[in-house]
Amino acid sequence: MGIGETPTPARSPPLRRPAPVALHAQRQIARPSLSAVAFAIPDSPLPIPGPTMTTLLIADDHPLFREALRGAVQRVMPGVELFEADNVDALYTLADAQPDADLLLMDLNMPGAQGFSALVHMRSLHPQLPVVVVSAREEPTVMRRAIDHGAFGFIPKSADSDTIGRALATVLDGERWIPAEAQNLPPTDSEEREVGQRLRDLTPQQFRVLQMLGVGRLNKQIAYDLGVSEATIKAHVTAILRKLGVTNRTQAVLMAGKLAIDADGIVLPPPEDD
Repeated sequence: MGIGETPTPARSPPLRRPAPVALHAQRQIARPSLSAVAFAIPDSPLPIPGPTMTTLLIADDHPLFREALRGAVQRVMPGVELFEADNVDALYTLADAQPDADLLLMDLNMPGAQGFSALVHMRSLHPQLPVVVVSAREEPTVMRRAIDHGAFGFIPKSADSDTIGRALATVLDGERWIPAEAQNLPPTDSEEREVGQRLRDLTPQQFRVLQMLGVGRLNKQIAYDLGVSEATIKAHVTAILRKLGVTNRTQAVLMAGKLAIDADGIVLPPPEDD
């Protein structure tokens, strides 16, 4: 799980909910030099960062890794303002509460979503927020898929602080950070990218319902977990099927499963709930 070198940051206060707490408020960025893996983005909607644009979001469900990443970021960006989430729902709340955030660092697999689905949905909900994936899945194909699904960069969890600093500076300057081993791979399958486009049309609640269907939850279980009626869940399922262009929830789960990193984790819904 390492970042390369072991960070030794001062202990920051633990994450408090529901209101995230800023760790620092000074507004300066120390920019290391860029490397050859930076690629310009034509007509990028991202503004060029200035001295006041130093707000970063971190989304990862492992507290020790969040602490290590926090320390690495603080070393290369003194005074950065950091906010953290440990699951997808908390990330939605955090992103809504920080509409002017400059960058999101997120893991691929967290409670509430698996694979590339949360990345795709976050890019739909907050298109102006650049996302950099930070993952222990370091296969070049995973890196390429993340970029093709909207990530502005990919940082392996084994990266050292210098690499993290160069990656952050590159993305904040409006360019992509693509690891060398993923640069020459063919694009992600068009069918998978089409699934990503359809998933973008779901509301946050519909996305939650679809993810819960994907782990085998029944309508009544989903209704209980979300604090709504079973009829409301059925209405959400109907809308999900329409937006995905399928006829039943099994097909919906199989379609969403195309955004999983591995197909092994897909759980089909019970037949009686179809």
